[in-house]
Amino acid sequence: MEGDSTEKESEYYKNIGLKCGIEIHQQLETHKLFCNCPSIIEEREPDLIIKRRLRAVAGESGAIDSAAEYETERGKEFIYQFYKDANCLVELDEEPPHPINMEALDITLQIALMLKADVLDCVQMMRKTVVDGSNTSGFQRTALIATNGYLEISNKKISIPTICLEEEAAKIVERREDYDVYNLSRLGIPLVEIATAAELNMPKEVKECAEKLGMVLRSTGRVKRGLGTIRQDLNISIRGGKRIEVKGAQDLRLIPKLIENEVMRQEALLKIKEELEKNGIKDIITNKKDLSILLKTTKSKILRNALDSKGIVIGIRLSGLKGLIKKEVQPNRRLGTEFSDYAKSFGVSGILHSDELPAYGITEDEARKISKELGCRENDGFVLIAAQPEKADAAANAVIKRAKLCISGVVAEVRKANADATTSFLRPMPGSARMYPETDISTMQPETAHIMIPKLITERATDYRKIGISEQMAEFVSRSKHRAFFDEMLEKFRNIEPSFIASTIFLMPKDLKSRLKLDVSKINESIIEKVLEELDKGKISKQAISEIMALVAKGEVLEDALKKFERMNDEELKAEIKKIIAKLKSETKEPLKENAVVGRVMEKLRGKADGKLIVDTVKKMLKD
Repeated sequence: MEGDSTEKESEYYKNIGLKCGIEIHQQLETHKLFCNCPSIIEEREPDLIIKRRLRAVAGESGAIDSAAEYETERGKEFIYQFYKDANCLVELDEEPPHPINMEALDITLQIALMLKADVLDCVQMMRKTVVDGSNTSGFQRTALIATNGYLEISNKKISIPTICLEEEAAKIVERREDYDVYNLSRLGIPLVEIATAAELNMPKEVKECAEKLGMVLRSTGRVKRGLGTIRQDLNISIRGGKRIEVKGAQDLRLIPKLIENEVMRQEALLKIKEELEKNGIKDIITNKKDLSILLKTTKSKILRNALDSKGIVIGIRLSGLKGLIKKEVQPNRRLGTEFSDYAKSFGVSGILHSDELPAYGITEDEARKISKELGCRENDGFVLIAAQPEKADAAANAVIKRAKLCISGVVAEVRKANADATTSFLRPMPGSARMYPETDISTMQPETAHIMIPKLITERATDYRKIGISEQMAEFVSRSKHRAFFDEMLEKFRNIEPSFIASTIFLMPKDLKSRLKLDVSKINESIIEKVLEELDKGKISKQAISEIMALVAKGEVLEDALKKFERMNDEELKAEIKKIIAKLKSETKEPLKENAVVGRVMEKLRGKADGKLIVDTVKKMLKD
């Protein structure tokens, strides 16, 4: 049954011509790209607050990028939170960038070689116009490092046209109608950007590709880990539509559903286009009017609140869209929601439309009067926007622009991934006009001779299984940030089984924390290395290690803990067992039971000798 389902799914996506590409943005584990500030993200109260306004400028081609122009039209102010231990004048754009972080470049080169890409002979840093407030300078610095790479997934080879090195954006803290607040501590952290070609034709392929790219990146051991350190953007299109870029697909598990819902949206928009063509609608004729006087006595709270606060109500006639504005394009989202997304970008809370009226306190009679005032014919719909005059007018113009694009079907734009796996409008699709050369940084000639290509996590896991580590532990160790320490301990202590070294490093501290509720922060790598060294020399037993770590966690000095569990030699062990047996005989007239003797010896000598040796010695001495 599962095979039939997969085959049907494959046939469906083949028929609609689904094409997907993925862009991975991964933070690198090193200091910032153009200064020596550490790559840490602060969450405390900022040391300084800086306010800016940004505007679009012409790129190298002499044209202003459409996405940048759109952001400028929104007219927002940007408030930046500055942290003295994570920021400097570079992040404020008050000082030129320092020379590029060569460690970040080396990590990017390493990733490029792992993906079989061709490293460029010369690297030119570029400025990419970004005026949404995420960068104080109004642009992001980015450089193309390598091209023509590839990645193999289960059923195909996926091309990787570009691998770039760029600076991370500031972190959004709060969005308001008139301003946005950004945290500057994230700005400037080095990012590697990996873009695949649009050669993925099934949602599950996109998820697999994202997972494997993530695995390749983590295999370097030089990328940041944790929430927000890696982001996926998706490029999605179907036959008859246009490329849509979906930003911020954070959860890999949601990627298939995200693609399914975006495909659903694009199919719905194409059907709306067909319906308009069928009805002979070649253009969405609009009529925009101030309806404030007409609605001055309305009982609708939404309209009343705007009017009472000196706002206005704008109505927009949309020819041929009656009945289509309410058409569902994604789960719980309609064509009207698409219009509303555009309006919200200009600071209004949303829109009302004819397909949902009467409702929201607007009567049927008021809806008829609005329709008549706007000159609506039988198949025409309308939209209402209630807000302050300037915002209402800007939002109305945005809705008109979006409504007219219904004739084209799918609109090429940048959308954001929502938590429910739907997508919503973010901004127009940027173009080449936003790029121009960075004049403050010299060109570079990358060198790759010194770059070492690490094994992939999957390859390391296989190697670990071969030396006796369980499959589950091998997978865990190969992905752990402490893997390099584990490898070092394997090499250094050949007398200890690899599985026991893995258990000591990865399991024992967790066990002490959960079982005994101990603070294991003091059990660092140097403590573990010293304990393993004593075991390797035969000075302590395996059973002693957990006890020693517990004492260290409780605050005892390691050397003192080691002395308490110093291993006994055979003669010392026999002497102690002899004493214990003699004491037990004096306490009872009954013949001694083996288990009782072993239990008493273990209680007193736990950790000072191997358990098996204790049992064997007790058995022998009882027989004698």
